[in-house]
Amino acid sequence: MPAPPESWADLPFFRQDWPALAARLAMAPDWQPADPFRALRLTPREAVRVVILGQDPYPTPGRATGLAFGFPPGAPPQHSLKNILTELHSDLGLSRPDGDLAGWARQGVLLLNTVLTVPSGQSNGHKGWGWETLVAQIIAATAADGPRAFLLWGGPAQKLCARVPRDGHLFVESPHPSPLSVYRGFFGSRPFSRVNDWLVAQGSSPIDWAA
Repeated sequence: MPAPPESWADLPFFRQDWPALAARLAMAPDWQPADPFRALRLTPREAVRVVILGQDPYPTPGRATGLAFGFPPGAPPQHSLKNILTELHSDLGLSRPDGDLAGWARQGVLLLNTVLTVPSGQSNGHKGWGWETLVAQIIAATAADGPRAFLLWGGPAQKLCARVPRDGHLFVESPHPSPLSVYRGFFGSRPFSRVNDWLVAQGSSPIDWAA
């Protein structure tokens, strides 16, 4: 099992809950991604500027990358990510070569799923295993660390952040970018320019969403 990322290791989850969950995963059949903490490694706690919440990783074998919505390098984006990148182009006129979102993560965009592992081929198969406790602690810690931008796409993400104090933070809420709901208000929501405008107003550099 991967070790907890250093900058997040003081969260109570890693002391109280991770040993039992790690043991359960060690006994479980084929699951992904190989490193469920990849988002936390690429975006250390002190570097977080933007939080994007997904749900569980893609269940298609080989597709989950440990970054919410991200695809492996070179893989053409599909489903929700294809719609996200369509909105990016509409919002800022930017195009991306593929669905690898590691460039966002390295700029302080925490691409966090609400469940960090999934059995191959079984969507939501690890829901309720205990990852939700970690994600709640990450959200609370991130909000407490200072002003942050939260992109909350869909009801589950919005519900998870319902108790986060609104003062000082930016919340951009819209329907989920999945094909089932994208036309209900995700298209046209301009999340990328809104985040960048807010970051600049905070005295921070904007995110290069094309990276």
